[in-house]
Amino acid sequence: MSDLMLLALLMGAFVITHELLSHPLRAPLVARLGEKGFAVVYSLVALASFGAAVQLWRQMPKERLWDTPASAYLPALIAMLVASIFFVGSVSSPNPAMMPGVKGEPKGLQRITRHPMMWSMAIWAGVHIIMTADPRTIVLAGGIGVLALIGTAFQDGKKKAQNPAYAGHMARTSHIPFLAIIGGRQPLNAIWPGLVPVLGGLALWLVILWAHPLLIGVPAAGWGYLQ
Repeated sequence: MSDLMLLALLMGAFVITHELLSHPLRAPLVARLGEKGFAVVYSLVALASFGAAVQLWRQMPKERLWDTPASAYLPALIAMLVASIFFVGSVSSPNPAMMPGVKGEPKGLQRITRHPMMWSMAIWAGVHIIMTADPRTIVLAGGIGVLALIGTAFQDGKKKAQNPAYAGHMARTSHIPFLAIIGGRQPLNAIWPGLVPVLGGLALWLVILWAHPLLIGVPAAGWGYLQ
């Protein structure tokens, strides 16, 4: 078996076990193990599959399937800034999609997408697939992107079944970013996510760009634009 195939199997195991433990297996395991016991099992399974995938990714040689044009560097930087803003927005305001019992009108990034954290991961995955053109990164990032987007669909269904009021939140928001604004379900000024997500996202983006060569070993694509 090739390393690339093994990496694909590990990422497949990560995605599948994550979805199984998050949805059909969660209730019976919580009933048997309790919330804390389930959290331990969930974390160990995720760490084993994803940790093994990352370790294998590090050991595999880097390749390129295509040459990324220099014209893609600036859009990639902008996309990663958006992803950073989405991520900060996802943790700076309570979100009914992530936390039980959250009520009230959608706030901040939720008015742009009800799953800002997952979309930040999906954008990250897409940028790294395009910019690296590296088979090992395509598999690793592709798995994260699939989990982020497919997982949110399952999450919406589970939340709606658990809490009928969540259907109202879904009706006022959109999964796809900006679609609720385009469709008139949110006002046009909802395009502004708020000062905390924007400033926090900008700070996170700059830290990631600075730390990229330290953590990954190569500068982020387009870093030269800011130097």
